[in-house]
Amino acid sequence: MNRLVFLVAPLWAISVLSLWGCSGLRGDEVLSEKQLACESLSKMPNLTITLAQLVEATEETPEYCYVKGIIFPAIVYHVQLPLPENWNDRLLNIGDGGKDGDLDFADHRLGEGYAVANSNMGHDNGTEPGASFGFNNRQAEIDFGYRAVHLTANASKTVVDAYYGRDPEYSYFEGCSTGGREALMEAQRFPYDFDGIVAGAPALFYQRANANHVWMLQRIFRNNLAGNLAYDKDGDGTPESFTKLNLLSDTVLAKCDGVDGIIDGVIDDPLACDFKPEVDLADKMCPNNVNGDDCFTTAQIQTIKDIYGGAHDSSGVLVYKGKPLGSEPGWASALFPHAGNSMSPARLGTPERPGTAGDHMNYLFYENDPGTTMPNFTDLSQIPNKTRQPPEYAWWEFNIDDVTNGKADLMISITEAKDPDLSRFLLKNDGRLIIYHGWGDSLANPEPTFDYYEDVVARTFNGDVDAALEKTRLFMVPGMGHCGRGPGPNAWDRLEPLVDWVENGNAPDALVATHSTDGVVDNERPICPYPQRAVYTGPAGGENDPANWVASNFTCR
Repeated sequence: MNRLVFLVAPLWAISVLSLWGCSGLRGDEVLSEKQLACESLSKMPNLTITLAQLVEATEETPEYCYVKGIIFPAIVYHVQLPLPENWNDRLLNIGDGGKDGDLDFADHRLGEGYAVANSNMGHDNGTEPGASFGFNNRQAEIDFGYRAVHLTANASKTVVDAYYGRDPEYSYFEGCSTGGREALMEAQRFPYDFDGIVAGAPALFYQRANANHVWMLQRIFRNNLAGNLAYDKDGDGTPESFTKLNLLSDTVLAKCDGVDGIIDGVIDDPLACDFKPEVDLADKMCPNNVNGDDCFTTAQIQTIKDIYGGAHDSSGVLVYKGKPLGSEPGWASALFPHAGNSMSPARLGTPERPGTAGDHMNYLFYENDPGTTMPNFTDLSQIPNKTRQPPEYAWWEFNIDDVTNGKADLMISITEAKDPDLSRFLLKNDGRLIIYHGWGDSLANPEPTFDYYEDVVARTFNGDVDAALEKTRLFMVPGMGHCGRGPGPNAWDRLEPLVDWVENGNAPDALVATHSTDGVVDNERPICPYPQRAVYTGPAGGENDPANWVASNFTCR
């Protein structure tokens, strides 16, 4: 009997027993036992562990065991392990945003009892910022595309088994933005890694999304910024006024806010509003097309149409659907050069700190990378030097036709999580998938996510919506921005509804979300799974009274 117990004991217990014998430990010796239990993980024979140490409790986190390891050639991962008495028998892997390149912690999930794992996706952004990790490095691109998440899942399960002496009862993945792409990649490529997955604002059409951002920036910067919605009101040579953008946002809200029957500053469903810039802004055009602070030129109207419409190639083929109505407040810092962003929009960034699109075409779009970035991202008079080694390549050289002519096909196959056949994860593995996306997202456009879910229903469930709802649910969140924020209700526990569904069979019929101003909740309502939407059913005539904006006054229909 003793031999059997010894064989199935966790690695830390073997180390402790070998060092301390079988006598009980008390007082200060208990702390030593905890330290040994954690530090012994560094001796694991089947993982390369670079650090294993006990972390003292703080006001925010309980005491826990921290493990860090490496997977050849450059995937660094870490695991936050609750002490055995605090573990809830669950493992959670968390996703990342942007181009990643760092390790993220989830202290709040640790405090809830989860063992939590995360990786750098195969590169360090301190040495290879932005997309530069992919420069002539196919392995790094594959690690970023899908390999790092899968191997981190494997490694974290091994660590958990060694520390606790048993496998996790349930394994989950939670991620938003690039983390949402990672989530869908897991469901598509590695369907047996997790029991449940939460995919938020997924950048699933990754290459096309970045191509769309570059295409939009090209239109904004062309003709000496003729389409810029920022205006140089004080005449110092640098635009600083966003009267135009505010005027656009107000006009959109005035037309679209009440479509759902409630005037609350939130556009419930942008697809239900028929806003046309050339029509609805016709009375706000600049006289004689001379640029001014509180009017629009024809070039600026075209810019607005391009942003809403999305990128298309020279033959008119749509590459990626555009930004939604209601996302306009997020355009200022992200897309338009002005004094507040030093004339370098966030999507561009700088050579030292590239935005998501600033160096993407240089290093992470083509099968053969065209060259390094220019010294200045916003000086379009620079001429790239093609004779140096490596050559230079400027984002304004990019041709959107390269998406439709196949030049991005290899990187699409590595990085895009677009396969709608989820039968292995949802049916064979009996997994559960929650997808959510804010209708006000100005970074990862929400309509492609909406389209993808419909493709999943068609491909995986032969068009049977009810059958799909038994396994996966899509929540399109009115007014929410990228992964949160925005004027609509945007706060809820992303993971808890999934856990309840996986472990107790309680499918989320609604997500009760709240919006707060200065820490006070001022809007609450259910977010309904597609194809339902929240309909006001509260006191008659009270739909526009903020006092009635509580979840109990809305019904999913």
